Amino acid sequence: MSLKYKIRFLKEYLAFKKAGGIVDKLFPIYSDYKEQAGSATGHYFHQDLLVASYISKNNPARHIDIGSRVDGFVAHVASFRPIEVIDVRELNNTGHENIRFKRMDLMNADEIEPAICDSLSCLHAIEHFGLGRYGDPINPSGHLTGFKNLLKMLKPGGTLYISFPISHSDQLHFNAHRVFKPDSIFNWQNETALEMLGFSFVDDAGNLHREVPITAVPVETEYGCGIYTFKKI
Repeated sequence: MSLKYKIRFLKEYLAFKKAGGIVDKLFPIYSDYKEQAGSATGHYFHQDLLVASYISKNNPARHIDIGSRVDGFVAHVASFRPIEVIDVRELNNTGHENIRFKRMDLMNADEIEPAICDSLSCLHAIEHFGLGRYGDPINPSGHLTGFKNLLKMLKPGGTLYISFPISHSDQLHFNAHRVFKPDSIFNWQNETALEMLGFSFVDDAGNLHREVPITAVPVETEYGCGIYTFKKI
């Protein structure tokens, strides 16, 4: 840590003592001198807040989430409405009545009820399906199976919000995740008609580009995040 911050700490400590402050223990934190008020960047910050705002605006009758971050996106939505959460892993009781949890493997078609919701989200999760990282069964085509079953759950006219890592090429980093070209998703299904209502993305620097064409993603992108909104026809 820079010497100037240590000197600043010492001066402030002496000033505090001189002003009559009582100190029980020294606990210097130098890093906060140069930090911003908080973190407002990156994949999860932008996707969680953006998609939660869409759901607030659209006010669906029933929203179900598949595998998104509970302490981010799910919490945002649960602050203003009920949200049903499905994950292949178990989740302890959150203590919040707006979060309703069900453990289920979305790659198992036998567990999927058709056309049960008019709004569905799967944020930064589909890229993990079938890689075993979260205790799920190995399936090299897990993202395709999962995507098919997502669409199965959605009613005609319903809205799907989905996000995943994007890059200049399709890649598989076993067993962490897959990374996809921004337009690869259009080759994932051939049975269900979809209309893309919107696309946003987070670039390599963690900045959000809201409601832009897919072609706006720089070709040199290494690890961004594509955020898609689809309507099931």
